[in-house]
Amino acid sequence: MEEKKVLIVDDQNGIRILLMEVFSSEGYKTFQAANGKMALEIVRSDSPDLVLLDMKIPGMDGLEILKHIKEVNPAIKVIMMTAYGELDMIKEATELGALRHFTKPFDIDEMRMAVNMELKGGAVL
Repeated sequence: MEEKKVLIVDDQNGIRILLMEVFSSEGYKTFQAANGKMALEIVRSDSPDLVLLDMKIPGMDGLEILKHIKEVNPAIKVIMMTAYGELDMIKEATELGALRHFTKPFDIDEMRMAVNMELKGGAVL
């Protein structure tokens, strides 16, 4: 089976490193981007299976990045991360195709289970 690819998009280096370690140890090929431009370059060149996308990123925000990801490849799964309870943005993200969202600080095990469920199949919510 082909190795599944996870792209982590967050402007906070610590979060990117933590998530890369977690998902590398789960057997995924991981990519990271600190901004929307880098994220979209990776989406175009490496076509990740799933993107963990921070809602608040300087420059291009999460919703804008999400729209572009879905334009490039509608099949890419996206899970949003947010530091605030931005319900209107979360609703819009869901309408744009985000599967779910995690509020920071999130439970890393819950995040891991959600990603595994999306990429390895299994129980459906």
